[in-house]
Amino acid sequence: MIYNPNKALKHALKMENLYEVLGLDSKAKIKQFKKGEILQLEGELSSLAYYVKKGLLRSYTIDNKDKEHIFMFASEGWLIADIESQEFDQPAELFIDCLEDSEVVIFDRKSFKIANLTGDQLKQNAHLLARRTAVLQRRVIMLMSASAKERYNRFLETYPELPNRIPQRMIASYLGITPEALSKIRGEIAKSK
Repeated sequence: MIYNPNKALKHALKMENLYEVLGLDSKAKIKQFKKGEILQLEGELSSLAYYVKKGLLRSYTIDNKDKEHIFMFASEGWLIADIESQEFDQPAELFIDCLEDSEVVIFDRKSFKIANLTGDQLKQNAHLLARRTAVLQRRVIMLMSASAKERYNRFLETYPELPNRIPQRMIASYLGITPEALSKIRGEIAKSK
């Protein structure tokens, strides 16, 4: 069976225990964002992280040829942030924006460092981090060694609800292929059914 991070995170981070599991303080805010709103710009210093209650966010970079490279999508139950930037106190490398109208819990990751977490909370946080790391590891391995069709199939297994919510060009960017290549793969899959 394929590990589905969306299902696991939804189960582990139900809203009623989000604050308890993560050890968040009362400064975390719930905010509504419109489709297209930018939550974080590349180059900003930010210690904010975002938990998606409703909607869809993405993080991405733009290279020196103005081409977007999508790092991750965050739908309901996902956390998203520029963790490398925060851990090393560097300007953000990632943009984060809304692909749909969204309801987001915004919290300061610095609160994790000062939170007085219980042993169970620490275990839960470590478990969530390990799961996210495993998903990223699988993605890097797939980008290095899997065919475009295998990467697309893994995308569908991991994010079954996203193909109907995001444009094909964004899926292609996430997979590291052209929209034309993705269209060809989707056609092959449709023919084989």
